[in-house]
Amino acid sequence: MYNVNTMTYEKFLKSVFVLALPVALQNLLTTSGSMVDTIMLGNLSEIAVGAVGLCAQFTSLMLSCYWGLLGCGILFFSQYYGAKDHKGITRSYGMMLTCMMTIAVIFGVLAVLFPEFVMSVYTDKEVYREVGVKYLRIVGFAYPLQVYSVAASGILRSTENVKTPLYASIASVFSNMFLNWVFIFGNLGAPKMGVEGAALATLLASVINVTVVLILCKKQNFYYLFRFKEHFTWDKEHAKEYFKKGLPIICNELALGVSNLIINVVLGRQATEAIAALAVFRTFEGLIIAFFSGFSSASSVLVGNRVGAGKHDEAFQIANRCVYLCAGTIFVVCINLVIFHAPILKIMGLSGASFDYATRMLIVFCIIAVLRMSNWISNDTCRASGDSITGTFMEISFMYVLNIPLLCLGGLVWHLPFIIVFIFTYIDEPIRYVLMQIHMHSGGWIRPVTKAGRDALPEFRKEHPLKFFFTKMGLSE
Repeated sequence: MYNVNTMTYEKFLKSVFVLALPVALQNLLTTSGSMVDTIMLGNLSEIAVGAVGLCAQFTSLMLSCYWGLLGCGILFFSQYYGAKDHKGITRSYGMMLTCMMTIAVIFGVLAVLFPEFVMSVYTDKEVYREVGVKYLRIVGFAYPLQVYSVAASGILRSTENVKTPLYASIASVFSNMFLNWVFIFGNLGAPKMGVEGAALATLLASVINVTVVLILCKKQNFYYLFRFKEHFTWDKEHAKEYFKKGLPIICNELALGVSNLIINVVLGRQATEAIAALAVFRTFEGLIIAFFSGFSSASSVLVGNRVGAGKHDEAFQIANRCVYLCAGTIFVVCINLVIFHAPILKIMGLSGASFDYATRMLIVFCIIAVLRMSNWISNDTCRASGDSITGTFMEISFMYVLNIPLLCLGGLVWHLPFIIVFIFTYIDEPIRYVLMQIHMHSGGWIRPVTKAGRDALPEFRKEHPLKFFFTKMGLSE
């Protein structure tokens, strides 16, 4: 009979938090920096807050385009690291970095040379477009630097070097805060630049982030980051397997990017006060995700390492425990956000109708966040284990069959109240939660890319109680 009691809960918690806390702290720092940005811009006007918030949605679209490549990279990094295949790691990193930097350059060109077009996509409000154009023309230069930092963080975390990205983020975030104070308001003899000052601060902070990462990695003699020749020693067999596993992840993130674009287009055409509130809400959402992403990263690395090494029993156990640990943590975070939201919203410059919109959005999100984050960590964990299809199929199917049609009808045709339209963006989460939990407990998501993992797979499936059912359902290979 199948037995998952391969790791004590004490050892599990220690393993998770060693990896999760630095990532959570890094993301929390970044989100806190965004909150400070919003507070500073709120001292200028709600228009400035809303415009920069819309620009952030363009950045999120870029993230959606390269996030699938990062997810694919982490799949190979974590499993190869578990199998001690150093050449496989460096080769996969080179392939991932090439693709990610191509996307960064494309988005940077759009932001710098065609900002009017970008802003016209996200809102029909001229007052927001004018401010957003000024911001994009500067911040677009930061995109390649930001994407490089993300790529470097991905391989560092996957090889259990989580402190270096944390230190780089500390330097970057505090520099960004200080430079915002200097350039937004014209302190220390600098010109008063407003939103352009915020963009310049972001650009300089991105330079600092990359510089710290490179210096620390060079000092540590980090093997994988500087093996430039090995980064491009691709062969047909590796490239085929890389894109076979990675294509569903990439398509998933691209499809999500398009869906988020549609969501932001619809929400960007609601009341002016709602747009400003949405910008502030995204910052709160980032705070919640900051806590979550630490667990997601830890789960992906720990599970991927064990799948790559052929320790499938431990991988199964860690994955399911991480989902419930994440859910409990997110619940506590959400309760605190609901309790303390009022003073924070006021500090961030919201009042009247904007305050009411932001409060309602925050409450709706906190209700659904436990399910949403559990779905997210389940999908990321499955990807790191080699199953790049199941979560993708569920997420995209529900998004385009249910969420997007209701959102467009509610916001553009039926002209429902804003909060109802906002709810439609999360309406699929409870259904997907049930389906993803069934899949997680099936074990069908364990699909190794290493020889050690493949050799151990038959015994794992032989002992697993749900093997035959999920094979027939097409959820196992």
